[in-house]
Amino acid sequence: MSRRTLLAIGALGAVGLLAACEDEAVTDPRKITYGDDPSQYAELSLPDGTPRGVVVVIHGGFWKAAYDLSLGRPLASSLVDQGWAALNLEYRRVGPAASGGGGGTPTTLDDVAAGIDRLADLDLDLSTVVTLGHSAGGHLATWAASRGRFERWVDGVDVTAVVSQAGVLDLRAAYDEGLGSGAVEAFLGHAPGPGDAPADPQQQVPLDVPVWCVHGGADDIVPISQSRGYVAAATAAGARAELVEVEGDHFTVIDTGSDAWKRTLAILDSLA
Repeated sequence: MSRRTLLAIGALGAVGLLAACEDEAVTDPRKITYGDDPSQYAELSLPDGTPRGVVVVIHGGFWKAAYDLSLGRPLASSLVDQGWAALNLEYRRVGPAASGGGGGTPTTLDDVAAGIDRLADLDLDLSTVVTLGHSAGGHLATWAASRGRFERWVDGVDVTAVVSQAGVLDLRAAYDEGLGSGAVEAFLGHAPGPGDAPADPQQQVPLDVPVWCVHGGADDIVPISQSRGYVAAATAAGARAELVEVEGDHFTVIDTGSDAWKRTLAILDSLA
């Protein structure tokens, strides 16, 4: 399917269709549960031979129940082809509990933490664990590297690097700009404030692990200012953070045929 066709279909619906067209690309993923809710599960896909490391794929969709882990399946398939173990993570999102909802803060964060910690039970080498997330998933992927600072989410499995793909990294700025039609307020349950620091990557700098922010310069859904602002704050605080600006829109970064995805794979190559 061409990029022109995807753009014509439009926005998040286009990505949903792309994921649906490529669902079969993942070969026999294993369903891993980490709780009793139907959304508390992940799909584990393994390469032939010993994995280079583990990439936890966290899908986006502004934390909304309308979007699910099918968005991450094409990425998981590509990662497995490159020799990585891929854990494509589902979680409770914002919306009706009967259709994937019941999430928001702190429930969604609880799920991401528990899903990552489930890796400890899967007989994998966890010396390299990278969180890779798109849009709201970029928020969750970056947040996951800070969770051990808080008693509620003391981590059992360490995140060793983060790749944020067009991530929502500054909740206050995202709220002020109305990203996702009120998605930040729906996720937090209120307008963001100082008390939301445990949920906000921008307020968690500096992290102890490197963060790459891959972002399309023409992104009009999550503007590149989100990544620029995060990287500026992180590097000023002494952290290792890098902006990887690519050509294209919000979905270029999760198009596995794009140059942006090739650059993401190159980042992962540098880690293992």
